[in-house]
Amino acid sequence: MAEENTCSVLLKQIHDELKKMADNSLRANDLTMAQLGALLVLNRTSAKQLSYKELEKELHVAQSTTTGIVDRLEQKGFVECFGSAQDRRIKVVRLTQTGERCCYLADRHLEEAEERLLSGLTETERMIFHSLLIKVHRSIR
Repeated sequence: MAEENTCSVLLKQIHDELKKMADNSLRANDLTMAQLGALLVLNRTSAKQLSYKELEKELHVAQSTTTGIVDRLEQKGFVECFGSAQDRRIKVVRLTQTGERCCYLADRHLEEAEERLLSGLTETERMIFHSLLIKVHRSIR
């Protein structure tokens, strides 16, 4: 098998193209992938908020990284931070309406990117591809 056709190389090339598309889309809102990831995590919660510690665990990053991400998002108006009513030592991060709008738009962009990624496949091939990706992901975890 030629090196340029190995699964690893092809996956890397696909990743790079998807990242380039995402970066171009995020640049309009002055966001990074890490910042968008935090917004999407918050958006998935019922109250649209988490403690710093919960967000840190969801993002799988260090406390200092979480603080940096949240600080930048707060400066841009995507989140607001406050002390917990139950325990003032706990700092909470909540999505603002601006942050929710951003998540809505990001979801649309993600759908468009996935459609572009899968556009060359039939519906059956899409289902098979998805199940194979899940299988491969589970095997390397």
